[in-house]
Amino acid sequence: MKESDIDKIKQLGEDYARIKVELKKAIVGQQAVIDQVLISLFCGGHSLIIGVPGLAKTMLVNTLADIIDLSFNRIQFTPDLMPSDITGTQVIEEDLTTGRRNFRFIKGPLFAHIILADEINRAPPKTQSALLQAMQEYKVTYGGETFPLPMPFFVLATQNPIEQEGTYPLPEAQLDRFMFTIHIGYPAPGEEIDIVKNTTSAYEVELKKVIDARDFMALQKVVRKMPVADDVIEQAVRLVGLTRPAADLSPQIVKNYVAWGAGPRASQYLVLGAKARAALDGRYTPNFDDVKFVCHPVLRHRVITNFTAEADGMDSDKIIDELLKEA
Repeated sequence: MKESDIDKIKQLGEDYARIKVELKKAIVGQQAVIDQVLISLFCGGHSLIIGVPGLAKTMLVNTLADIIDLSFNRIQFTPDLMPSDITGTQVIEEDLTTGRRNFRFIKGPLFAHIILADEINRAPPKTQSALLQAMQEYKVTYGGETFPLPMPFFVLATQNPIEQEGTYPLPEAQLDRFMFTIHIGYPAPGEEIDIVKNTTSAYEVELKKVIDARDFMALQKVVRKMPVADDVIEQAVRLVGLTRPAADLSPQIVKNYVAWGAGPRASQYLVLGAKARAALDGRYTPNFDDVKFVCHPVLRHRVITNFTAEADGMDSDKIIDELLKEA
């Protein structure tokens, strides 16, 4: 790596520490969740955050947008939401001088750096699919014309694991667009006491801007430039290969309980996530422990279990735990 890139990794570690300081002003606990969200952001990936109501999913995304100084829009997904409500729509505009009428595209809320897709599974598949092109290609096509999205661009979606009536589960093709699926759990008793004290008093959070969009994108490029040892890449690819039931080396637990394993995008995200974790920790190359750290959020929505797994109470996280023992 160039000396300038090494300096930028040092800067990334310093910015990461400052971001965490600011986040702690508004978010109590949830350190693993914060680390995973920040890793996905510095990789340029999207995240799906799953947790019951009241666990600060929306507040976390709001706070991040304030700290990183990026434009932010929140889209509340509902059953009656239409694709044009997200991407934008065309309107007829008349030139008062010539009387000529033209179509003009009015950009929707999708045109921002950070998009909070709140309760994404409450919108029908037609509306959910409006995000597919944006998440993969960072552009929107409407009426035969293509409009680039502002960069950097992230979708941070939330999903409620309860109250599944009237919801539309995300198809595997769309789930695969998310780099991470992040599970957010209940706070520890001591943390919950701090939450209650902060939210039932006159305490007001004053957040400082830590980094702007230009510097953020520069740090993203540095993460991708980081070297990775061949054996770390080989171990990551082997781990993903073990999730595929048709593979000769896959263990019996996979053959018994997995319908579909993870694809090549999982291998890419394991290595990229490992790079970001190493950089945030101030190291210049990742090791296999970094791969293990991002293993669950990368693989849990890509390892599709079968009916036998459901009957036996086996989920993808338990299968990943077993695979890591063999890795």
